[in-house]
Amino acid sequence: MTTTGAEARRQMITEHVLHHGTASGAELAELTRVSLMTVHRDLDELARRGVLRRFRGGVSALPSTVFESNLDYRLGVNTAEKEAIAKTAADLVEPGMSVMLDDSTTALALARLLVEHAPLTVVTNARRVIDLFVGHEDIRLISLGGEYSHTHDSFLGVPCLEAIEALSVDMVLVSTSAMDARMTYHQEQDVVLVKRAMLASGTRKVLLMDRTKLARTALHRLAPVEDFDHLVVDGVLDGLSGELLTALKERTDVRVAVGG
Repeated sequence: MTTTGAEARRQMITEHVLHHGTASGAELAELTRVSLMTVHRDLDELARRGVLRRFRGGVSALPSTVFESNLDYRLGVNTAEKEAIAKTAADLVEPGMSVMLDDSTTALALARLLVEHAPLTVVTNARRVIDLFVGHEDIRLISLGGEYSHTHDSFLGVPCLEAIEALSVDMVLVSTSAMDARMTYHQEQDVVLVKRAMLASGTRKVLLMDRTKLARTALHRLAPVEDFDHLVVDGVLDGLSGELLTALKERTDVRVAVGG
């Protein structure tokens, strides 16, 4: 099976275990229609990434606050939706602007499109975004330092906050893990502090959210919805109530991305 096929299978395993709490190797082999040996290799890889926990005879789900923060997990979730959101958000960016991107996978999808909007100044704490722009002469790249987080593949902490607070940019584009009609949230304090500092540094603030993050909450409040100038959500809105969408539109400019 190709790498893409293996990742799709591992995503299927992850979603099954998250839904049921635990699963046996034999159960997962039947679900994915591959050998038990292949399933065990998948489980070893998912445990290595910190997505699932192995135990004798099977696997269990880690708390959501653990796996939802894991970059490897987030990279495999809702990729089509994130690409659609990125395409719509890219229309907000004009050549010559200074933009700040957080370490979300949706911002990474956006970064891949921004080369076409050069010249730009790009500020980020995300290592993969930094790597993406290295070597592009029309992109002025500013890397936000700090303490490296293996979970997020980005830089956080006091040095990162101080670097952000020294800057002022035209636009900040961020995502987060949850929001309801009034408030945005994230489960990790260190991440919340960095995102808040980023939002304070931007003239215009853009929130990038796929529909699975709506009508949810998490431990820490990030910012009220009305603090954002734009909210970009993917176009598959069947799971959203009309009441929620109406409430969001009363607080910010909602742009629906098509193609997700």
